[in-house]
Amino acid sequence: MIKFFHIYPFILIFSFNLNAQKHSHPHSHPHSHKHDGLHHWEIPSKDPDRIILTFNGDPSTKRAVTWRTDLSVEKAEAQIAVANVNSSFVKEAITYSASTEEFDLGLYKSNKSLIVNYHSVVFENLNPNTLYAYRVGYDKNWSEWIQFKTANDTYSPTQFVYFGDAQNDILNHWSRVIRMAYQTAPNASFVIHAGDLVDTAHKDNEWAQWFKAGGFIHSQWTAIPVVGNHEFQRFDGYEGSLPRRLSIQWRPQFTLPVEQLLDSKLHETVYTVEYQDILIVVLNSTGHLEKQTEYIIDKLSNTDAKWKIVTCHHSVFSPAEGRDFEYARKVWKPLFDKYGVDLVLNGHDHTYARGHIPVKSPNIDQSGNFKTLYVTSVSGPKQYDIDIDQIKNYQADGYKPDKLAEQTQFFQVISIENDELSYSAYTTLGNIYDKAVIKKDFSTGLKTISNLIK
Repeated sequence: MIKFFHIYPFILIFSFNLNAQKHSHPHSHPHSHKHDGLHHWEIPSKDPDRIILTFNGDPSTKRAVTWRTDLSVEKAEAQIAVANVNSSFVKEAITYSASTEEFDLGLYKSNKSLIVNYHSVVFENLNPNTLYAYRVGYDKNWSEWIQFKTANDTYSPTQFVYFGDAQNDILNHWSRVIRMAYQTAPNASFVIHAGDLVDTAHKDNEWAQWFKAGGFIHSQWTAIPVVGNHEFQRFDGYEGSLPRRLSIQWRPQFTLPVEQLLDSKLHETVYTVEYQDILIVVLNSTGHLEKQTEYIIDKLSNTDAKWKIVTCHHSVFSPAEGRDFEYARKVWKPLFDKYGVDLVLNGHDHTYARGHIPVKSPNIDQSGNFKTLYVTSVSGPKQYDIDIDQIKNYQADGYKPDKLAEQTQFFQVISIENDELSYSAYTTLGNIYDKAVIKKDFSTGLKTISNLIK
């Protein structure tokens, strides 16, 4: 039975000193107007900010880091060393020169005309299954030392976190979700952000909120960002004739794999991560779907990964009224069936729905045997209502709903060990709302699912 959840003389001296200050800082006043109306945490400086880890290459030997400074920092570096029980590791730190990209936030009219520098490094030749400490900066302006662990080069237990849309009022309301997620799963290996990280693609204030809400978590949990429809917007900010464009911040602030065989429009929005025998296929559900179909076939048919996970923003089985990702249901879902995808993670619909595709065959025991688990979730405050009638219509596609909720912010923790994948959904209060376990026979591909919370 479907469960439904609803949570609702001095003057002269002063004048002299003021003039002296003007002469000693000739560039401070001409530029000060550019900061009017900005919070201090939006304003770039010589100190690194918006530090974020991403995958770029083999997770057991490589990791990418990206950060931002003001324009005065023309040279930047990153240092990394195997972490130690004391500070002596700094003596062994290896220094990487960063790639630097100058970027004008004022390209989008609603932003202040601030020119910033984005810096990036890809750490290479790392040791598998090893805890590292790194920092970014240059000269006297460095970040703190931050730790992360590389993947193992063999199949090993792992845990990761998945968020649906953050999108709206991010600093006020998404901050407690990501922080509770970190409190619940502090040793998570990575995190999937399933699209609509912000509401207004090019608006830097919203990206500033997203980075501030997560704080150091972004620099410690390796991110798998998924592009959503709100990461696309007409560039001038009007509903005019100009085409929608990927957020101008996306490629500068995330250093992601580039699939050279794909159209350049899909670069850094469609990519694959292979983590300890887990294949994670990241798709761009906003457009160019046919080109991605070939990509899906190629990646799913040419892997012997023990687990296959697909994530894209739009929900394959949309639980909200007026939503239907028909192309995915009719074209991608049969491919997921054919190639044994275990888990599909979506956002977009601002509700919660978990369901699965049972195996239907007279030759197989029907008790729990299934093909793919589908999840739609939301982590931000923007919420929609569930459309029960629409969900019932998905029966024709073989979809069986297991658990639903609305008006609730969630985060999800997925743990994989041996032949089991454990899925848990938590509210922002840290309470577990939903849990299911997939047990898989790797020799046959046969899977069973157990719903542990009815």
